[in-house]
Order: sequence, then structure tokens, then C-alpha cells
Amino acid sequence: MGLKIPSQAEIQKLPPDGGSHYNRLVFEKSPYLLQHAANPVDWHPWGEEAFELARDQDKPVFLSIGYATCHWCHVMEKESFEDPDTAETINRHFIPIKVDREERPDIDQIYMAVCQAVIGSGGWPLTVLLTADKKPFFVGTYFPRESRFGRTGLLELLPKAADLWANKREELLNSAEALTEHLRDSNPTGQGRLEAGLFHKAYRQLESRFDELHGGFGSAPKFPTPHNLVFLLRYWKLTGEGRALEMVEKTLTKMRLGGMYDQVGFGFHRYSTDPAWRLPHFEKMLYDQALLALAYLEAYQATSNERYADIAHEILEYVQRDMTAPEGSFYSAEDADSEGEEGLFYLWSADEFRQAAGEESGDLFADIFNIQEQGNFAEESTQQMTGLNLLYLEKPLPELAAGVKLAPGELAARWEASRQDLFAVREQRIHPLKDDKILTDWNGLMIAAFARAGAVLEKDVYLQAAAQAFDFIWDHLRRENGRLLKRYRAGSSGLAAHLDDYAFLVWGLLELYQAGFDSEHLRSAKELTDIMLEDFWDEDKGGFFFTASGQKDLIHRSKEIYDGAIPSGNSVAFNNLIRLGRLLANPEYEEKAQRIGEAFAAQVNQLPQGYTELMIGLLRASNPSCEVVISGTPDSTDAREMLSKLRSGYFPYCVVLLRPDKADERLFDLVPQLRQQTAIDGKATAYVCHDFLCSKPTNDPQTMFELIASL
Repeated sequence: MGLKIPSQAEIQKLPPDGGSHYNRLVFEKSPYLLQHAANPVDWHPWGEEAFELARDQDKPVFLSIGYATCHWCHVMEKESFEDPDTAETINRHFIPIKVDREERPDIDQIYMAVCQAVIGSGGWPLTVLLTADKKPFFVGTYFPRESRFGRTGLLELLPKAADLWANKREELLNSAEALTEHLRDSNPTGQGRLEAGLFHKAYRQLESRFDELHGGFGSAPKFPTPHNLVFLLRYWKLTGEGRALEMVEKTLTKMRLGGMYDQVGFGFHRYSTDPAWRLPHFEKMLYDQALLALAYLEAYQATSNERYADIAHEILEYVQRDMTAPEGSFYSAEDADSEGEEGLFYLWSADEFRQAAGEESGDLFADIFNIQEQGNFAEESTQQMTGLNLLYLEKPLPELAAGVKLAPGELAARWEASRQDLFAVREQRIHPLKDDKILTDWNGLMIAAFARAGAVLEKDVYLQAAAQAFDFIWDHLRRENGRLLKRYRAGSSGLAAHLDDYAFLVWGLLELYQAGFDSEHLRSAKELTDIMLEDFWDEDKGGFFFTASGQKDLIHRSKEIYDGAIPSGNSVAFNNLIRLGRLLANPEYEEKAQRIGEAFAAQVNQLPQGYTELMIGLLRASNPSCEVVISGTPDSTDAREMLSKLRSGYFPYCVVLLRPDKADERLFDLVPQLRQQTAIDGKATAYVCHDFLCSKPTNDPQTMFELIASL
């Protein structure tokens, strides 16, 4: 955790095994792997060298998977991997391999599936014992150093496993073969059809799990899962079902009030450990900021409630301030821990809060934000109060103003002044670790959020942020043949990209094009989509594999559709293919989307609430198409007025093309019909088409709006 990594010049002088002070992870780029570079465990990165060593020494592999901002990964490192006795046990009996799940989600996906099949749940750290040919025979998550409270410790588990390897190996090999066979049987058969009206079933399932008191779905732990909310917004738009909108608004409001939101510095923590969104797991993940910003932006479009726009602004302010690299790309995460304590950076004693909030406002906001003298934050293991407080609200500030005899605007202004004072004090604390690697897929999501914000909120600075991040990815995370790479850090790009990298970056590009109408972004979206189809598509059964054809270092090539904390690559690709098909008037893309649905129909039909990003796409596919072409000078007053009017409505399934007055041959090659859709009478002109029928072109923004709204 506090390891000082040697300089590049010093690293170049180290022997291949890292020398006496380090292990082989010292040569890696991942912050998570570097955290373990000085462990006495003789860690290897994932690679053929480690498995060849396992074969040569006739040892099984001890595989540990985690990520840099994982609290229990830190705990396991401190108590076990930094412990000489535990390290000696691991080194004597195993070849230890450490994997960053964010760099290698393909590895994590395989062995997490085994974990969930064997013990019914999963999480990180993930601990797996493998044969030298990568087949798992034991799997678990966190293990303490020594056994306690019924949880087996590593010092008990590992010698037993080593004894079984030496004396009952056949049993272990049989177990490994059975688990591997289970993996191979887990991919969908590709035979089926999505049920008619499946999105109605998904809605009913979500409605049955809705928490009437606190919003969200189910009980603790509660994840934000923004695609659930976007699906409900679009379901409401399609059906007029007010209950769907009610669930969205309650959830978005309650999440912002709780301690899961950083009331002082903005941005969302990873999830809530309680039903009321009050007590978070304190990591901050880039993907959560992106997906939640998109959800709040869409809620703003649907309702015109400025509060949702304000929250989107706050999230993006946090990302620009704390999660943006100097060159414009986006960092991955911030840790839950600082100074060895989870959440410490975000907590306040009552006296500290009052002093920092200001003499006049300290008592006022201590009451409003539920500050207690004894603290409102309990230590996890003992449940005893720590004397520290986590800020949260019972109601939005405007609703609290009357109770403290202030106008809502005055209360908001006073809080903003105090918040800035609190933030300045907090900035002097020791910050949590920042995982500063640049991941292509998560950057794609953040590009999508900034681009959408640029369009919806009419903020060019957000559009510029999105374009700058994409330019970095395009310049630094592509091979010469156009294929994407996964990760950039410390001046180095590497690792093969996965399905999510392509699907999420194409999502970002589609949002970029719809916001700024740079035809190069549309062309790049098509280029990456075509590569994705070439490298990842399953021609036999449909759908996309997670890994590209030709990758040889895994025992299984999986296909996933489940939309968990992050939507699946297949679900995002489903949406992208329909959007791109309609933008380019290319039905072949939409046909591929249909085959994705058919490939996964058997599992999706059973529990569609688990596939809400796919349901968003299904709503798109089921709705009559809507295409709008605006022809004119992009920066002219009349074109901007027309775009502003279009964006003032909530038309989630319209795709928009801008036909510039000057010939753009590369755009016309992509969309030939644009050649004929010229501006009329020298004014910006809208061509509105619906379900394969086109209305008369119009120069009037209001007429255009009414044509779209009537669809």
C-alpha cells in the first residue's frame, strides 16, 4: 500500500525475478500488481512463463485476482501476502500468480463463473487453485491468514491442498475437469427467440422488487445499476406507465441524499451497504460516474427537472477535477481506504465539521447533515461508533429550507460556501489511492456521458472533454492494424482489448457524433464495429464472444449477456448495432442485433430484469424507427436553434444526422442519401422520417419538434 516503486532506471537494473526486495510484479504497469511488488510472495504475472514453471516443478498454481481499490484485497495483502510465514507456504507449494481483474476481465470472468457455480456467490479478492493447464480445482474469495469464526485460513487450507495434490491428485484432476466442462457448457446454444413484450415482464419484475421507502431494488447491499433506471424511463415513455417514472425519480433522489453520494466533493461511491443509501462502500469507480451521469441526464430530458441536471453537472465536475489525466483521458478509480482505514478521508468529527463549515453555518449544517457528537459512523467489525460522521440528508435542501426559516436559494448559497470550505479542509488530508490506469472500455462510457451532457446541457466544454478523451484513446490505444488495446499507464499501452472495449467505445463515439456531428466520429464507430464483428462474432450461434479470435491463453471463450454493475458488451453492442444501422441505413447491423437476442433468448426470457441494457435495446428495436436529418451550416444560428429545440424534448430513440452545407465526401460515402437532403431556401432544414415514411422537409424548429413528438 505504501510501497515506493523504484524508478524506471532502477527497474532496468533489477534481475528478471525482481531481486531481493521485489518480485516479478515490479515490472508491471497495473497499480494493483505494483501494490504487491514487494510482497515476500514470489508473484508472477499471468503468462506462459508461470504455467511452464508450474509444469516443470510439478506444482499447482495459486491464482489471486483483485483490483487496486478493493478494500478486502488490501486486507488480505496486509495480513497474508505481507506475512513471511504465509508467503513461505504459498511459495513452497504453489506457483503464485496475481491478476488485476480490470486489466484482465477475461481471466476474472472465467474463474468468477466457477466461483459462483461452486459456492453460489462471488467477489474480490478471488482465490483459485489451478492445474498447470489452467483448470480450476478449488475456488473461494477472501481467506484470513488463520482460521476464525468458521472461515478457513490460508495457513490451514494451503497445506491441505498441497497434501491432496501430492497424495490424491486424481481426485483434484477429476474436479478440475468437471469444473472446466461446466464452463464449456455454460455458453448459450444460440437457439431461441425473445418473447413478445418481454420488456413488460422486465418492468413487472423490477416493480415487484422496488423499495417503496428508499428507492432502488431489493435490500442491501444496494448497487445503483443505472441501466435499470434508464430502462424504466424509456418504458414510461413508451407506455405512459407513471409508476415506472415514480420509481426512477424516487431512486435518483434518494441516492443523491445518502452517504453513498459524496456531499462535499461530489461523485458516487460504489454501492450502499444498507437499504437507505447511507453507508457506502467508499470506492469511487469511473464507470459508476459515467453511467449515473447518463441516467440523471436522461431523467432531466424526461422531466425537465433542473435538479437532475445539477446532479449531472456535479458528477462531471468531480470527474474533471479528480479523475481526468492531464492529456484528457480518464483514470479508473479511487480507493475506499486512506491511512489504512476505509472511508476515513470522507468522515468528520462533530467539532471538525463545525469549525470547517464556518462559525455562522456550522451548527445549521451539522443538524441538516445529521452530524452527531458521538458520530454516526460505526466501525465495521465491532459496530461501535467511531466518533466520526458521514454526511447525508433526509430531504433535498429546498425542502428543508422552511424548517430553518431560510429561503431555498439562501440555504443553497450558504451550503455552497460551507461546502467549499469543507472541501478545502478535506483536500489537506491524505487522499485515497488513485488507480491512474486508463482503460479503453471505461473511457468509452465516460466519453458517452460527457458527449451526452454536452448536447443535453448545451455545454461545449463537456463535448470538448469527450472529444479530447477519444482522441487520446484513438492515438494511444490502437495497434497499427486498427485493433484496440486495453490499458495505458505510465507512457505504455498494452494488453489485448475485449468486447467491452469495442462496444463501450463505439457507444461513446455514437454519443460524440450525435452531440458534435463530426463525421470522423461516425466513421470511427463504423470501423470499430466492423472489427468487432470480424474478431468477436460467433457466426455459428450468434452473439459476441468476450475475447477475440486467436487469443490462446485461456481455457474457455465465454459469451456474456448479464447486465450487472456494468452492462454487458453484448447488450451495449445490441443497442449500438441498431443505432448505427439506422444512422447508416444499413439493415445488416440490425440483423446482427436480432441474432444477439436469439443467441441469449433462453436465459433472458426467464429473468429479463437482469438484462435491462438489453431491454433498452429491445425497446429501441420494437419502436418504430425515427430518423432526423438537419441540413445546414453546423454553427449557424438557425441550425443551432433547430438542434436546441430537438434536444429540449425526450426522444430517446431518434437518431440524428447533420448534413453540412459544404460537401463532406467521407460522410456522404457513409450515408449516401444525405447528398440529396439539402437545405431549402438557404435555411437549416429538418427531414423527419418515421417507420420508413418521411414527412415534408421543414425550416421551422417548432414544426420539426411537433413532427417528432407526434410519432
